[in-house]
Amino acid sequence: MAGRINDDDVRTVRNAVPIDAVVSEYLQLRPGGGGNLKGLCPFHDEKSPSFHVSPAKGLYHCFGCQEGGDTVDFVMKVEHLSFSETIERLAAQAGITLRYEEGGYNPGRQQGERTRLLEAHKVAAQFYAEQLGSAEAEIGRGFLADRGFDQAAAERFGVGYAPAGWDHLTRFLRGRGFTDKELTLSGLSQDGRRGPIDRFRGRLMWPIRDITGEVVGFGARRLREDDNGPKYLNTPETPIYRKSQVLYGVDLAKRDIGKQGRAVVVEGYTDVMACHLSGVTTAIATCGTAFGGEHVKILRRVLTDNSRSEVVFTFDGDAAGQKAALRAFEDDQKFAARTSIAVSPGGMDPCDLRLAKGDEAVRQLIEERSPLFGFAIRSFVTQHNLETAEGRSAALEQAAPVVARIKDVAIRHEYAVRLAGMLGILDERFVVDRVR
Repeated sequence: MAGRINDDDVRTVRNAVPIDAVVSEYLQLRPGGGGNLKGLCPFHDEKSPSFHVSPAKGLYHCFGCQEGGDTVDFVMKVEHLSFSETIERLAAQAGITLRYEEGGYNPGRQQGERTRLLEAHKVAAQFYAEQLGSAEAEIGRGFLADRGFDQAAAERFGVGYAPAGWDHLTRFLRGRGFTDKELTLSGLSQDGRRGPIDRFRGRLMWPIRDITGEVVGFGARRLREDDNGPKYLNTPETPIYRKSQVLYGVDLAKRDIGKQGRAVVVEGYTDVMACHLSGVTTAIATCGTAFGGEHVKILRRVLTDNSRSEVVFTFDGDAAGQKAALRAFEDDQKFAARTSIAVSPGGMDPCDLRLAKGDEAVRQLIEERSPLFGFAIRSFVTQHNLETAEGRSAALEQAAPVVARIKDVAIRHEYAVRLAGMLGILDERFVVDRVR
């Protein structure tokens, strides 16, 4: 039975961490008048900020969904933590040692499940990072070097190496006081014939962090030909990791996303690294899944989503990349922000582009982006034979609904006129009316 946290320590924790500092880890805050701050509520979907924070009072309140409370209430709700887990988390951030009134202080026994799983991932990330310097990891260092990443880059992103043996990490974490149940629940270990074994073996490791910077999972890249597993192996769904609710690099990018009003969505871990090292510090990526609704919610809060902000998608120029871009277009209406696409000449991703042409080429790729709906329209039109009346008619029927979805009325009219030109239909009014 876990001990009860000392009441004086609870009060100390409540007063130690400013509420605006905590809330700003999850969403972009702007001045809201009267010394208050405001942003998009993390507890319900909205397009106009109704979530207000009062640093002077240490309280928050949403006028949209009526959620409110202090720092502890906010963290409990946004992270789905118990009261004791929340106090432990905030105490760790503030450097406060907690006292427990039953049985003394024993963090290994008394911390909540989520706190324990986060701690296991933190220790695992340190273990993997240290292993990258081992003789066995030369193949991993070579992989990074071939892609233009030196030791400093690996350290900046916490890249590590999982030894090829069966249970190196498992034994290490057991030695740090973690139970077999915690190791399998965390996804760091899996059941073997004689007990838990390492889930990741002989692979290059990227720690996946949540928006606050906590390690919640890993992405593992295959390095050897005799590895019969998938090219990329990610942490399975766990109590702290949901792949549809995390964005790789968001902890590093969130402040610049807020400042610049722009987020750049790329396809992989090395692309995020290449972008950041090239000066595109707003790059993030999904983790083994398509960009979807939960990712939209994260970005909207960080962006303070409005018509002046922008989301730039980068995709390979091949068929799969075009398909991914059109999927992203389906989420366009969930943003108030403008959505754009950047496809490099030759279809190179940002990592390959940086390696071939340098940092400036990556920055230029993003600067030369074009509206996503324009890309979508062209993609649909080129599927048809415009030399025939039937082909032009079919292209119009497929492209008109795309144009009709453009939010800005003036831009929508301009693209309707452009569509007529693309189709070779001389009667522009006919196309404009079809769009309407």
